[in-house]
Amino acid sequence: MHNKNIQKLITQLALPAEYTNYVSLYLEPIANAIDKQIYQGSIPVIGINGSQGSGKSTAALFLQALLESKAAHHIAVLSIDDFYRTKAERNHLAQMIHPLFVTRGVPGTHDVELALNTITALKQAQPGEAVYLPRFDKACDDRKPPSQWDVVYGPVSAVILEGWCIGAPPLDQGSLDDPINALERNEDQNGLWRKAYSRFLVSEYQALFESIDWLLMLKAPCFEVVLGWRLLQENKLAQAVAGIGSGLLNEVQCKRFIEHYQRLTEHCLLTIPAFADAVIGLDDQHRMIDLRLKADNG
Repeated sequence: MHNKNIQKLITQLALPAEYTNYVSLYLEPIANAIDKQIYQGSIPVIGINGSQGSGKSTAALFLQALLESKAAHHIAVLSIDDFYRTKAERNHLAQMIHPLFVTRGVPGTHDVELALNTITALKQAQPGEAVYLPRFDKACDDRKPPSQWDVVYGPVSAVILEGWCIGAPPLDQGSLDDPINALERNEDQNGLWRKAYSRFLVSEYQALFESIDWLLMLKAPCFEVVLGWRLLQENKLAQAVAGIGSGLLNEVQCKRFIEHYQRLTEHCLLTIPAFADAVIGLDDQHRMIDLRLKADNG
């Protein structure tokens, strides 16, 4: 393992020392599999699926570090969170379709065209060509202005796209009639919202997911652990922004917020392991405990 780069990243992210073992046991085999994809001659898009707080962005950074130190690779990292529609656009969806669309998260609240265009631009970028990556400010619940976007210079060797619903297959339409939590019972009584985001998932999101060449899932033990994980995220975000912005959530708000994600998260936990190229199992303390890697990775 490339100890110097990994130790530096562990320190930067304030992770426990034992994370070195997770990198060796679980992430390095993933990096080796992605490396094979790169050497097939294309510029692969690597998807990372995982529930809120599962460590997707952390895994993406370590895979980027492993791949870039392994060879002369240049890896671009994207999060589906950075393609959320602006607050104004979500307000419009809320007025036109259902009030719950004001909350970022479910299919329909992302600018899928922007995501696809960004991936295409990265894959086509010539040496020295700049590609601007959208960035979303969760503390303000809005997209950052283009002047604050990140820039990546071509060419890139691979694109990593991480997100909570990445690779999600369509929902069973018959399952949408019955509410599964308080949010759906009280705020989506006729099922209009969940049926609308299900239609978005079937249409434009599948086009985005079809661009993915290789899929990793970070698999939570169950949906019930997600609330605790999300609260940890909010606490870290609050410390990072020193209370600036109105988008941060307390525990009651957080519980309601993750209920927006529950139906599709549980669907992903049930379905994605069957077709993902790799699955890393997590325990309720975020620890990686299992790796299932498809025998044939090209």
